[in-house]
Amino acid sequence: MRYILAFLFKSVMTTVILGITLGMIFNISFSNLVITSLILTAVGFAGDMLILPRIGNVAAAVGDFALAYIIIWGIGSFLYDSLLSVDAAALIAAFLITIGELFYHRYLRNFVFDNVDKPQNHLHHENLQTEAGEEFHDKKDKNK
Repeated sequence: MRYILAFLFKSVMTTVILGITLGMIFNISFSNLVITSLILTAVGFAGDMLILPRIGNVAAAVGDFALAYIIIWGIGSFLYDSLLSVDAAALIAAFLITIGELFYHRYLRNFVFDNVDKPQNHLHHENLQTEAGEEFHDKKDKNK
């Protein structure tokens, strides 16, 4: 149930951001917004489930920015009006989605993932030790 709720949360967040940026500012039709939002949500959700627990919030958000830009630009070059600057629309929308993703990743780490922030999952640098020792045999013993 928590994965379904997380998917719906991401879908609503993505649709609202695309509605504001692409719909209100760039006058993209609602059907094109929904298509873009569903594709972006599905691909981004799969990436969040696989990548976020391993690399962390900021690195996953950078990946989400690249993913959002590429998907919006790719879909936009086919579906959106040719008079529109698809690059600018994709850049603005990807930037706003990335900001939303930072909060969404925090939600995933707190309420969806199990054992992500447990101490056994991370390397603690203050607990590292080095080994120092001396040889057991002297050089004199090797010559005998």
